[in-house]
Amino acid sequence: MLWLWLIPVILLIVVLVLIFSWRHLRFFGREVQAERAQELFALQRERLEAKFLDAAAASGKPRGLRWKACDWNGPLAFARERRTGHLAALAGVTIQFEAVEGSDMEGLPAVSNLRDASAVFFFHRGQWHTVGKVIFNMNPTMAIEHFKNQYEPVQNSRDGAKENPARG
Repeated sequence: MLWLWLIPVILLIVVLVLIFSWRHLRFFGREVQAERAQELFALQRERLEAKFLDAAAASGKPRGLRWKACDWNGPLAFARERRTGHLAALAGVTIQFEAVEGSDMEGLPAVSNLRDASAVFFFHRGQWHTVGKVIFNMNPTMAIEHFKNQYEPVQNSRDGAKENPARG
């Protein structure tokens, strides 16, 4: 009869161990996903840069300007959306625009000024995507800090993840 008393205690211990393990396994899974996503970004970076430029140019933003060039020599930072847990990558870029003929931007000297920004990418269902979103006047670290209510930084898993050595 004494062993009947031990059954609920043993079940409680097993449940507590499972709950404790689940939290650690979930954290470990998120870390593995972040590392894998960073590796995938590095492998697909040139294709993603081209997709970004196409999407950004097609967006019609900024109004009256056409995307002329995009230099990708800036830093790269990864973040996680606080609300959803999804990963994001922000790549430092320098953008050059030209005025669209007939727009109110035509003839303004500031149009040709180079603009520093962060190109935004997101990781969804095992793939990196972009819609051409750009955060002007902020490098990736500044953007993550500025939007700290939305993003939390994710440690870069690779030594070369901050800057692509083949680019500069």
